[in-house]
Amino acid sequence: MITSAQNQQIKEIQALNQKHRERVKTGLFTAEGVKIISEAPKELIHKIFVSESFEKNNPEMIKDFRYEVIADSLFEKICDTKTPQGILGILKQPVYKREELLGDGHTSPFILLLEDLQDPGNVGTIIRTAEGAGVTGIMLTKGCVDLFAPKTIRSTMGSIFRVPFVCEDDTDDLVGWFKENQIHTYGAHLKGVCSYEEPSYREGTAFFIGNEGKGLSDALSDKCDTLIKIPMEGHLESLNAAVASAILMYKVHEQRK
Repeated sequence: MITSAQNQQIKEIQALNQKHRERVKTGLFTAEGVKIISEAPKELIHKIFVSESFEKNNPEMIKDFRYEVIADSLFEKICDTKTPQGILGILKQPVYKREELLGDGHTSPFILLLEDLQDPGNVGTIIRTAEGAGVTGIMLTKGCVDLFAPKTIRSTMGSIFRVPFVCEDDTDDLVGWFKENQIHTYGAHLKGVCSYEEPSYREGTAFFIGNEGKGLSDALSDKCDTLIKIPMEGHLESLNAAVASAILMYKVHEQRK
């Protein structure tokens, strides 16, 4: 049983919890909780840790895992959540290629491009909603919040393992890539020329979603085939990024049923 905060594995967990640089360098991340650990593909599991009380109370749940036990008092200190469930994993980051965002060939590609989103809850919720709405893949610009930060991972509720994604350092060639794959691009924008309800999304579709405060940049807006808007009443200037994304995604889902 691990009882010391100076243990090297404890330091590894803390570094992955707290440091983006460490997650980038190692290609690993931490995930807490029964649901996400049980849904993680076996090939991505690097190490599993459980609290001593979790091992005692849940023998059936962990019988197929190789794991390390951490003293209860220490386990609580190293977790990112306020009320840890008693199980934590160090996992390998899934890696995809752009082509994997196109789907299985039986469905027209349905892609989201997230530009510089900063709220981990928004990004995680969008990924979770994307799975439910049938999105085939997600692109994130380099200015987005760390996808593998603990708060983002928790917000995905396991969808991180089932929705292909790529992080784009350079979006200059995206227009050509979308055209090559017959994907029409739509920018969610206050200057949209039409309501989001008007176009047909039955063929290849990509939505560009902008930063929470600034919206979609001019650089990406200018590259879109069509700018669309979500009608709003009252004095609102915009909707939450996750809410707006959900509205758009489920309009595609509705049309493709």
